Amino acid sequence: MNQLPIMQVLPQLKIILNKSRAAILIAEPGAGKTTGTPPAFLDEPWMQGKTILMLEPRRLAARSAATYMASCLGESVGQTVGYRMRMDTRVGKNTRIVVVTEGVLTRMLQTDPSLGDVGLVIFDEFHERSLHADLGLALTLEAQTVLREDLRILIMSATLDGERVSAMLGGAPVVDCPGRVYPVQTIYAPASGTLSIEKSTAASVHRALAEQKGDVLVFLPGEREIRRTQSELENGRLPANTVLRPLYGQLSQVMQDLAVAASVAGERKVVLATSIAETSLTIDGVLTVIDSGLRRTQVFSPRTGMPHLETVPVSKASADQRRGRAGRTAPGVCYRLWSQEEHHRLPDDNVPEIMEADLAQLALELALWGVRDPAALPWLDAPPAAPYAQGTALLRQLGALGATGAITPHGRSMAALGAHPRVAHMLLRAAELGATPLACRLAALLQERDLFRGPAAIDSDLTLRVEALLRFERSAGLDAGGADLATLRAVQRESRNYLAQLQAAPGEAPNDISLIGLLLSFAYPDRIGQKRGDGAFVLSSGRGAAMREGQPLMRCPYIVAASVDDKAAQGKIMLAAELKEAQLLKHHADSITDEAEVYWDKESKSVKARRRTMLGALVLKETTHERPSVEAAEEVLLTALASEGLALLPWDKNTLQLRQRMMLMHRVRADWPDVSDEALLESLNTWLRPYTHGMRAFRDLQRIPLSRVFEGMLDWKQRQTLDTEAPTHITVPSGSRIPVDYDNPAAPVLAVRLQEMFGQLDTPKVGGGMIPVVLHLLSPARRPMQVTTDLASFWRGIYFEVKKDLKGRYPKHYWPDDPLQAIPTNRTRPKN
Repeated sequence: MNQLPIMQVLPQLKIILNKSRAAILIAEPGAGKTTGTPPAFLDEPWMQGKTILMLEPRRLAARSAATYMASCLGESVGQTVGYRMRMDTRVGKNTRIVVVTEGVLTRMLQTDPSLGDVGLVIFDEFHERSLHADLGLALTLEAQTVLREDLRILIMSATLDGERVSAMLGGAPVVDCPGRVYPVQTIYAPASGTLSIEKSTAASVHRALAEQKGDVLVFLPGEREIRRTQSELENGRLPANTVLRPLYGQLSQVMQDLAVAASVAGERKVVLATSIAETSLTIDGVLTVIDSGLRRTQVFSPRTGMPHLETVPVSKASADQRRGRAGRTAPGVCYRLWSQEEHHRLPDDNVPEIMEADLAQLALELALWGVRDPAALPWLDAPPAAPYAQGTALLRQLGALGATGAITPHGRSMAALGAHPRVAHMLLRAAELGATPLACRLAALLQERDLFRGPAAIDSDLTLRVEALLRFERSAGLDAGGADLATLRAVQRESRNYLAQLQAAPGEAPNDISLIGLLLSFAYPDRIGQKRGDGAFVLSSGRGAAMREGQPLMRCPYIVAASVDDKAAQGKIMLAAELKEAQLLKHHADSITDEAEVYWDKESKSVKARRRTMLGALVLKETTHERPSVEAAEEVLLTALASEGLALLPWDKNTLQLRQRMMLMHRVRADWPDVSDEALLESLNTWLRPYTHGMRAFRDLQRIPLSRVFEGMLDWKQRQTLDTEAPTHITVPSGSRIPVDYDNPAAPVLAVRLQEMFGQLDTPKVGGGMIPVVLHLLSPARRPMQVTTDLASFWRGIYFEVKKDLKGRYPKHYWPDDPLQAIPTNRTRPKN
């Protein structure tokens, strides 16, 4: 360890942490920061015999780091160096360095916010920006500020924006440490577009084994791709003495250790790994990396409130971390299964988990901490508002939060389990029914990949998976029943962990599979589905979802959807179980409401009333009852009218003209009522409601005396003014009373035969002389000949051209040379 580059900067770090409460260490791969840093601070005077906690994102890395540090001290794990992770703890009374995994630090803080026996908290590989790391740092910083000024914090990473983190920590010093990475040649080898990821990766493995020396580390997005690639390689011709080693989070500890251990002499090892091998691990013998360029991440959809797994391209930072695995012990080679042009388009960094994860568990932890608004804590990236609001809404539905947002006793019990709130609520409710063992099996099944592969996976019934698991257990692991053996073992292992945590014996109660749907409904009260035909269901959240064709569950009146693919407008139900109506009514009685509703029936276009028994958006029962009250009917009728529009009112020619005349007057005088569509729709309660008493349908609106309604908006003086300044008719020189068209209140129109205007010089005006009338001058056949708002100019100029045309077409009519001295007439020629 004395040769590690980290040793060069440890003296500087000691000086900083002797004076400051926080520091940031940016150490390149191979520097030895994970295993070299913690022991260096054990004897610092400010430690005073306290413990060092180091948060390590992954279980395998945590166990490996603790084991290596212990071996450097000549001890076994559990003496000076130990670790804590869920269901696996190795610490003793003399342990001074404890490597903890995500969630464990949070539990420790919630139990003892002051971390009284801790002197230093280290956040390793902080660039991964896991949700638990962000939460752990936020809580540790508050604990340091409020309770423990002497507590030190050290952030460590190979790739991190040190300045940004430093600003968050109040200007904490940043220390840079060079790594010890050997040169790595990068070969861009884009996969053929016609090949699957498994086939292209297998081909690259064969190429690397032929071209390079040493062991090979392959990065794939998930367990499924690892298994398929392993199958491809096993079915091909691998060189003699080549062994394949999978490496992913749910693999047994024995298998993980085999993947990480040095190869046996004479063998070459090919490790097929997820991102678990990206940081904090050195796999002895690896000189070649093959990177698929993909990773799997869980993305939360605020639109549906449902998380789903997505396979996405890695970031440049992750690609560089993976590439560096080939140069930890000697010069190496990295095959990237994408082009250099594609590499330039990759994002610089991965999106922090807090920005795209389900935040229900985060909200529960903050409520337990006593924080209702995340803004009260320091964050590098604050939790997004919409997902956080959905998380708190779910917690209220599960009974974890009260109406004010404070945590309830049930919420405290949920948080103590450390599981996702949905799972924790289900386990606690199951205990009330004596169904803890079945609930533990369900919890494990929900958090693992589907047991079934291929055609068997088409059936969405979760009960089949539980039956397969029970059959597997009864046969002592001999009967997999068509299910995937490795997944069965992982589910069995996880369910036993839950049983141990709940202190329930595996044989506590019979596994009554008729309770599966009920237990599932405790975890997913927002996904209780009600049949609406053709395999479609409406969920209690209000969202629609459908099953694949031919599913037996399609016939069930009620189901619970455990897994929903929300990529389409209507979700696709992937896993579900039947929920009996009797179970729903009995065990969700607290969430069932009876409501009387007055509503608008679009089909009959009338107001109706009904009484409904509801569970969320589900209508469990509906009955009609007495007619709605007059006030309620009026309210709904006016709301429907506001939605449908004013065209439903009984407009006649005179009422339309009256409204248009009033609109013209409002244009010239602001104190006149605004009778535009927008203004009328916004004020229906003011001007129309007095006339809708007792009405319940659109047809009733035809009885409204609409002209009287509009006249009622004017006082006596305004009515007199309206007749003089916005007259219905204008008398022209011929003596005719011509109606004014106010269809466009900004430009009213007077359509009059040209001969009737002889002798008038000026254009008529309305609106108190402020708005000229648009004259449509017509031929004797009432065809438009000229449009003008300047009659005087027309007589002086254009009239003489129009006169020639009219005289040719209407020779018997009177077409004088001087129209201003001529006699106006509404006949062929004037009488005199």
